[in-house]
Amino acid sequence: MLLVNFQDESREIASEYKGGLSRYSHLDQQVITPPREQTVEYPPRRMIAEAPRQDNNALPPIQHSTGTYSDSSMSVKHEQMHSRHNSRHHSHSHTGSDASYMAPPSTSYSNNNDNNQTLTPPNEPRRYLDNQEEVLFMQVFVEEVGLWMDSMDHMKHFSRLLPFHALSEPMLLNAFLACGARHLTLVNPIYHEDKALYYYDTATTQLLRSLQNPDRDTVVCATTAVILNVYEIMSERATQRMNHIAGARALIKECGWNARSTGIGSACFWLNVGMELLSCLHFNWKLAWEPDQWGIDMDFQRETEFGREETWVHRMLYIVGKIANFRASIPRFQEASPHDEQMRLQTRFAEWQRYKGLCDSWNDNIPRTMQPMAYLYPSQNSSKSAFPEVWLIKRATIVGRLFYHTAMCLLAQIHPLMPKEIDEMRTMQLHHAHQICGIVAHVKDRGVASVALRSLAIAAECLVIRREQEEVLEIFDKIKTETGWKVGFLHKELKEKWGWPPENPTQQQMVSQPTSLAQFFPAPGQGLSVPLPAPPPARPKIPSGIPNPLLKTADFSLPNHPYQQYYQPPNHQNTFAHTYMT
Repeated sequence: MLLVNFQDESREIASEYKGGLSRYSHLDQQVITPPREQTVEYPPRRMIAEAPRQDNNALPPIQHSTGTYSDSSMSVKHEQMHSRHNSRHHSHSHTGSDASYMAPPSTSYSNNNDNNQTLTPPNEPRRYLDNQEEVLFMQVFVEEVGLWMDSMDHMKHFSRLLPFHALSEPMLLNAFLACGARHLTLVNPIYHEDKALYYYDTATTQLLRSLQNPDRDTVVCATTAVILNVYEIMSERATQRMNHIAGARALIKECGWNARSTGIGSACFWLNVGMELLSCLHFNWKLAWEPDQWGIDMDFQRETEFGREETWVHRMLYIVGKIANFRASIPRFQEASPHDEQMRLQTRFAEWQRYKGLCDSWNDNIPRTMQPMAYLYPSQNSSKSAFPEVWLIKRATIVGRLFYHTAMCLLAQIHPLMPKEIDEMRTMQLHHAHQICGIVAHVKDRGVASVALRSLAIAAECLVIRREQEEVLEIFDKIKTETGWKVGFLHKELKEKWGWPPENPTQQQMVSQPTSLAQFFPAPGQGLSVPLPAPPPARPKIPSGIPNPLLKTADFSLPNHPYQQYYQPPNHQNTFAHTYMT
């Protein structure tokens, strides 16, 4: 029998920083500890508690993908430090939250007489949430984060069903609360990330502990990993983005979930492959999970029933996945033989035609509810927008149409025999780019933001009129304000592709580094002339046209699978009833 003790070392970590201990109350006034866990009794396996300590992390490092690439929106850089190092303290509680999650939190520390106060939910099943902070974070998750997670799920598992199941699953509840707290830090700078990190670390610890138990509930483990992966996508730092991306995929495969799954398996599968697709569209990667292996039904008979819009969204997701792989596999060199080169071009042209035919067939056979309810040209709408107003009613319809127009826009850019500058391809590009911009410019549903951002970025590259380009940048800023998604890098990328003159390096540095010493000195020409620090070295360019490197080990059958030091194969003879997850 192995007894694992976890010790709160946040006070010790804080002491390494100037003034760190001053933010803690005296030990005899308050003791805040994580919830007690039962003694772990699992088949023998070397646990991290027995490993030599290499740093001060209470939570051990998790298996990461290897590589040397990094980017402002995602990183493939191999990291050894855990996200706990990014937090100065974990033991205080914001107790001043009110009904509005935009209200500022209290900065005071709790000094009440409740020595049993904890930051994490208790382990016993609960009838309802009765802690003000937990209620706030769960409300934010349901109303803001779960909103877009459910954009392809007609049952709305993440925002309507799973929160109830989480009342009896602390691991799941902690993951929800982490995402809710993290969203607050994105939309309101008054909120700090330490609380979100604490819930994230707690849920991660509970997940890793569960993975050591062969009799675990594999459905809850996989669902928790998917939610923690969403948290990482919402985070900016590389160390917070790499823990669960491959683990969630591996756990989904372990559960046997695919396009034919139902219930929570379907919700997790489509969310997971959808997030991978958006990343691959950004970095021009091939999907690690080949769409032909999803098991999707591609019967395109004209739809006569209503309420099956999500099924058609899934089909379009498959088509966009195939197009993404087609784009990432564009040959970089010609064949040595002209005959072989011509044969390759003809083969790729036939493949291009097949994808174009799938898009046309999809658009011809979707139900009427997936077509626009209204369409106003720019000269007709009152918003003074440069784009048409495309009114789509259902969220799944908006997502499906965005993916459809994105697919058509991409096809116009990668025709094997015709350059995208040819009039036919240029017209095709601009038409579908304007449809994307028109949908996003007038949509009021924040639940489509994750798809809208990538579709809008692809469409924006095609724009040539300055007024349209400026409006797109305004749309990105609006999305950032409402959802907290980081889009600053898109401004820079698009301006470069549009050929806009570069910004003043001095102003750009002072704006992008508001906490640097440069903000305390006048700019050149305003008095003092202070030499600015040398710019950081350019980051290595992330390679394109490769299989998704973040998910290349996302399978427990591989020797370098995720969760290396924790994973034990499950006992598949165990069955668990999930009232809210089917």
